Amino acid sequence: MRRAAAPDHPMPVRHRLRLAVRRPTTVLGVLGLLLFGYLIVVPIVTMLIQGVTVSPKDTLIVQQPAGSLTSYYLWRVFLSPVSADLFWQPLLNTVVVSVCSVVLSLLVGGVFAWLLTRTDLWGRRWFSTALIVPYMLPTWAFALAWTTIFKNRTVGGQPGWLESIGITPPDWLAYGGVPITIIFTLYFSPLVILLVGNALERFDSQWEDSARLLGASYATVVRTILVPLMRPAIASAATLILAKILGEFGVTYILGLPSDFDVLATSLYRNISTRDSGSAAVIAGAIVVIGLLSLWVDVRFLREAGRFVTVGGRGAMDRPRLLGRLRLPATALCGFAFSLSVVVPVGVLLLSTLMRRPADFSLDNFTVAYWTGHDLDTPGFTDGVLVSSAVWSAAWNTFWIVGVAAVSAGILGQLVGYVVVRSPHRFLATTLRQLTFLPYLVPGIAFAVAYLSLFAVPRGPIPALYGTAAILVLIYTAEQMPFASRAGISSMMQLGPEPEEAAQVAGAAWWRRMAGIVLPLQKRSLAVGVLLPFIAGVRSLSLVVILTVPGMDVLTTFAIKLVEFGFTQAANSVVLIVSAIAFGGTYAIQKTMKADLGRGWGY
Repeated sequence: MRRAAAPDHPMPVRHRLRLAVRRPTTVLGVLGLLLFGYLIVVPIVTMLIQGVTVSPKDTLIVQQPAGSLTSYYLWRVFLSPVSADLFWQPLLNTVVVSVCSVVLSLLVGGVFAWLLTRTDLWGRRWFSTALIVPYMLPTWAFALAWTTIFKNRTVGGQPGWLESIGITPPDWLAYGGVPITIIFTLYFSPLVILLVGNALERFDSQWEDSARLLGASYATVVRTILVPLMRPAIASAATLILAKILGEFGVTYILGLPSDFDVLATSLYRNISTRDSGSAAVIAGAIVVIGLLSLWVDVRFLREAGRFVTVGGRGAMDRPRLLGRLRLPATALCGFAFSLSVVVPVGVLLLSTLMRRPADFSLDNFTVAYWTGHDLDTPGFTDGVLVSSAVWSAAWNTFWIVGVAAVSAGILGQLVGYVVVRSPHRFLATTLRQLTFLPYLVPGIAFAVAYLSLFAVPRGPIPALYGTAAILVLIYTAEQMPFASRAGISSMMQLGPEPEEAAQVAGAAWWRRMAGIVLPLQKRSLAVGVLLPFIAGVRSLSLVVILTVPGMDVLTTFAIKLVEFGFTQAANSVVLIVSAIAFGGTYAIQKTMKADLGRGWGY
């Protein structure tokens, strides 16, 4: 007689929890949620709370005790007599600059992306790398080059090059929205080349051929086929540019301050400078909301990407369009763009550091004193940047603080990738993946305000961290987790579980499997997960400009202080050093990954 099958009984919840706890992915996932919840979510929540609670310094104004709920800061930012200066005018300036920059970047970058991917342009491979070099440099390096040329009598210090030769640029050209928009266009066009160019490379030429056989003109093909198919890439580029402009501080500070042209980022900085933390929290919250709206638009458009799966793939044809007589002018146009976006700004900055008097190209005016000299005629900064103890101190802070943060982000990114890919608990994996992506949605200067809100005072066992290196390491690490975690997830998805399972069967503990198998196999991904955060951290200004104090400056914040004091040659020298580090690091990634810089580096 056959024994009746035992009925299936659900596994007790306690037993399932015991089994889950024994899984390394579960333990790592829970620890990751606690860590990143504190480093990412708690600062943002603390900032938002600060915008609706009374600050100790405002108790007499609000007539309420410190810490009580209030709508005073909301009223002050949005409805008070000073709200136009605090929020609405900066918001309008932000919108105008953002829209103009996005439109121009899409037009300029789209044209060059098409030339580089769909035509027989001379030197396509070289230009595909050369034209994205501006995106490797600090944004505000372009602003310093602009002021070196166009600065007029509105501000003190050395005159600009044009004024030195007798031409006084008008204020609208020297400062404000026009130069800010031009610089953002130069800087973000390479991002459009990267995103739209990658999509164009997958475009099947047979679609175009079919339309042309049916009598459609090339303009019709572009309007009705090419642009609609590129819509997800175009939308991603537009929303990414918008999100980055929202938190951009350096360009708008350097070019906006002389003409009182405030955007949300500089208005936020002004409120922090005047210790109006409540209003700053409200403005930062508004910036975060705008960033989230841009993400929502991006996600909505990306849902259409599934409609374009037939573009490219096996059997696709990639036949370049012959430019004919336009080949030489198109190549010259790319050369002009490279000169305008790389050669001119870098050349201007370099020449300015070698000149005693601006725009004087006589041989006796050139000197290396601003690099290696002593006892210079610049009170307060009398040594060249290469022999200045203050510069070396900032450089050391940059390398060790950003280096520790980059290594931490790289290792944590690999562990996040391990949990997301290996964990059987989808809720845990999904939550951890979304949590580590959250800093990407928060503009840098708003994230800095959030950290200032949380770590400016002691909270429980954690002391006040403002003014220490610890707060910089933490914010650098948290802000770069979107890149590090994506690198870890991508690499872990390509690594099957078999090697680790074999080691587990042989009795190897989890930490030995990670140290002896997983991490060695992932060393290239780990290198990228460290280098990308390091490069981004070295050139970052918006993220730390309100968190550094004297003696704890990094190179970017030290350079902006040199700008404030009018030390033009020294400031430009430090920016060149930062640019060289950023470009060298990017080149190192190229060698590490054996990849073309012009294909996919959209960090």
